[in-house]
Amino acid sequence: MRMKDYLFFMGCTIPARARNYEISGRRVAKEFGINLIDEPNFCCCGFPIKNADYSACLLMAARNLAIAEAKKTDICTFCSACTGVLTEVNNHLKEHEELRRDTNKKLAQIDPKLKFEGTINVKHLARILYEEVGPDQIKSLVKKPLSGLQVAVHYGCHYLKPSESLHFEDPEAPVSLDRIVEATGATSANYLDKKFCCGGALLAFDQNTALSVGNHKLAILKNQKVDTMVLICPFCSVMYDDNQRSIETKFSTTYGLPILYLPQLLGLALGIPSKDLGFPMNKVKTQPVLAKLGAQ
Repeated sequence: MRMKDYLFFMGCTIPARARNYEISGRRVAKEFGINLIDEPNFCCCGFPIKNADYSACLLMAARNLAIAEAKKTDICTFCSACTGVLTEVNNHLKEHEELRRDTNKKLAQIDPKLKFEGTINVKHLARILYEEVGPDQIKSLVKKPLSGLQVAVHYGCHYLKPSESLHFEDPEAPVSLDRIVEATGATSANYLDKKFCCGGALLAFDQNTALSVGNHKLAILKNQKVDTMVLICPFCSVMYDDNQRSIETKFSTTYGLPILYLPQLLGLALGIPSKDLGFPMNKVKTQPVLAKLGAQ
């Protein structure tokens, strides 16, 4: 399989709280011909300060984009929030010449070699898998079909929106993650409020509301008796995996729903041992999923 190069934009949350995502993502990317190249000069995407200081957010994102342009290599992201803001700024600067000139003046003060010209693209790993690898090729490489596994796909917010910047699929009727899951032999469950937010964006300043939002979907999935939730964003995992026990305590209930990153699920279908996919780092026990699949 011919490899395609991407600069790997890891972001801030993954190395701090989602090493299992990084481990599984790097491993699975190789299997599908995606060559992730580390870029040590990347900084924060700018998303955390977007609503407080958009000009600073824009400059941070533009700096990362200019670094990739200098390498003449597109960016692959794992975090939906990073994807959204980098793509939004990329398109915004392409469309507004005066803002682009002003941004390049500021970039030159940081590093004279940096210049934004709008020559590269930003894509989430899941989108690369869907558009450039494709469900059919994924299916052809499956060694251990995940037959009988009921999977609840969680799209989250920033993978699909802002849709006018991402130019991807219909945010009100997405199918990409479902098709990728189905390519493994698993069943992608249809369930109420599938596009509902995880609540993670509220966690830092309104924990009660955040946990309530997270509880909403977990309660639905408990009634539907799915085997696992699969997601593609570290913020969503912080809510559903890291904080699942807090949700159970607050609402006096028990879920015990294993939360997997998409590359972890794909890795199992490719026959990769669970320990090589970061499964020991998952907070909610994943043994029920592994036992059902007869995986190690």
